[in-house]
Amino acid sequence: LAKYPEIKTLMGPDPHLKWIVSGMVFMQLLACYLVKDLSWKWIFFWAYAFGGCINHSLTLAIHDISHNVAFGNKQAKWNRWFAVFANLPIGIPYSASFKKYHIDHHRYLGGDSLDVDIPTDFEGWFFCTPLRKLLWLFLQPLFYSLRPLYVNPKAITRMEILNALVQFSIDLIIYYLWGLKPVFYLIAGTILCLGFHPISGHFIAEHYMFLKGYETYSYYGPLNWLTFNVGYHMEHHDFPSIPGCRLPMVKKIAAEYYDNLPHHQSWIRVLWDFVFDDTLGPYARVKRLCKLAKES
Repeated sequence: LAKYPEIKTLMGPDPHLKWIVSGMVFMQLLACYLVKDLSWKWIFFWAYAFGGCINHSLTLAIHDISHNVAFGNKQAKWNRWFAVFANLPIGIPYSASFKKYHIDHHRYLGGDSLDVDIPTDFEGWFFCTPLRKLLWLFLQPLFYSLRPLYVNPKAITRMEILNALVQFSIDLIIYYLWGLKPVFYLIAGTILCLGFHPISGHFIAEHYMFLKGYETYSYYGPLNWLTFNVGYHMEHHDFPSIPGCRLPMVKKIAAEYYDNLPHHQSWIRVLWDFVFDDTLGPYARVKRLCKLAKES
């Protein structure tokens, strides 16, 4: 910032985010109507090939919204409720809990018992062979949702209760209008595409140590178009208040700080290497003891 103060002008809300997200939400509601009479095999197909991709993208929109980039820091409640709206096609209440824990991920990156993005000792011990690591990738949504309850349990907030009430109400309305298949389409798409799917390569790419001494990596490939530039992850951790749409500008302005850092070329290659490289696995994360953890 001292060398490039113009980066400060990139901070602040993204005026287009609310319209993009709204379009994706209504696209999924239309898809619910279109799939209501399909056979189950086509429900699975479209959930994985289309609906799950949209839902995964919406989880990353919620990631951006958790940093208040939809309406700005002065409109925190608008951001929280808009995240609940973005959550609707995901089928499972997620946005409020994510916000609660994601702050710790940035504040205590790799912090033992604080950053719930770190796999547990059991995950590292058990999922250590190619077949087991492949299973772990399929089960990622399960571990990401249950791990916080074990590693760093926190009291349920009012916003989480409201998030759940709104979400399950919409699920019931969709079921009442069009039956079980659209609800299954939404939830199955979320689970499938947050598990073993090319887009899910970002979960591994972001913070697993592919090279010793580097715990955060960026990816500059085309899947950023679907993921609100979450691949610009080094840039995001440096400037979390800059919305995803402007992170490429950070790299362009301060190129000498990023161009020589190791980065990934392909999220599919990341998944392949994770499964078949013996040096990689759930243990391949930097884990540090933070001061807060010592005091608690």
